[in-house]
Amino acid sequence: MNKIIDLRSDTVTLPTSEMLQAINEANLGDDVYVEDSSTLELEALAAEITGMESALLVSSGTMGNLVSNLVHCPRGTEVIMGHKSHTFIYESGGISTYGGIHSHQLKNNDDGTININDIKDAIRIDDVHFPKTSLICIENTHNKCYGFPLELNYINLVCDTAHENNIKVHMDGARMFNACVALDVDAKKVLENVDSVTFCLSKGLSSPIGSVICGTRNFIKEARRIRKSLGGGMRQTGVFASAGIVGLRSMRSRLKEDHQNAKFLAQSIYNLDGIELNLDYIQTNIIFFNFNHPHISSSELVAHMKSNGILFSDYNGKHCRLVTHNDISRKDVENVIDVFNKLLS
Repeated sequence: MNKIIDLRSDTVTLPTSEMLQAINEANLGDDVYVEDSSTLELEALAAEITGMESALLVSSGTMGNLVSNLVHCPRGTEVIMGHKSHTFIYESGGISTYGGIHSHQLKNNDDGTININDIKDAIRIDDVHFPKTSLICIENTHNKCYGFPLELNYINLVCDTAHENNIKVHMDGARMFNACVALDVDAKKVLENVDSVTFCLSKGLSSPIGSVICGTRNFIKEARRIRKSLGGGMRQTGVFASAGIVGLRSMRSRLKEDHQNAKFLAQSIYNLDGIELNLDYIQTNIIFFNFNHPHISSSELVAHMKSNGILFSDYNGKHCRLVTHNDISRKDVENVIDVFNKLLS
């Protein structure tokens, strides 16, 4: 049976053999009692890598962002975020449903940034008519904005703007380590002025489950309470925390391969009929292109590629996304290019 080449997302990554061995040998305990030694090791490692005081394992990036918003934002206050942010589009309105938090969406630029003046203008004055602004959320890398990493000077400018107004900054860093690799910057430097961050173990790091929230000790203490109230207090979490340890120790450095494969794939299909993409926008492991072909629709393109064992996604009948990851080799990319060429040349 030929291998299925799955480019739909880096969430489809399977655990490595080293991770499976770690899972089999993990030391386990009850994490609600804070007694799972593998989880405690993962959380300590995450705090060390990010330069934060403390960390907390959660089941998903969505839960990590929800918990973080609930800690930072009292009910009835407001969070500023981009109109293409994952929290706004893909997290089921959880901050409003469970936290009574009002979101104020501002326009994202193509590179995932929000104009600083727009952020400044959106911060509420202290007036009975308005909710108080409690938080600014930024996303790094930005999924809906071509996988762009946020530049350090921009992150720090957002943080300065927020802190001058007694507002916190949370980073949805689901693919933060992709940003670190793309910018060749250490995670501590990326996060030195950020108040909290969530990053995923289950995307580029290839762990089967989980995300980690990092912040101050007091922040994590409250996050642990809120995680429990949301039903996120799990027991022997070391069965996947152990895989996360392997991911943090051995998988971050190889993300550069995913970026190189994405660039190679984009460059190779760039001139094919119907494909419209900006090569300057291929910064990490995500490729977005518009598909405008006189005889083939994007859904037909996706179906044809699927019949050849290649999976990727289209949105709104026009936009296509391909994501490289640990389970996609250079040979796989070459096979994808060959099928694209046969259909569209």
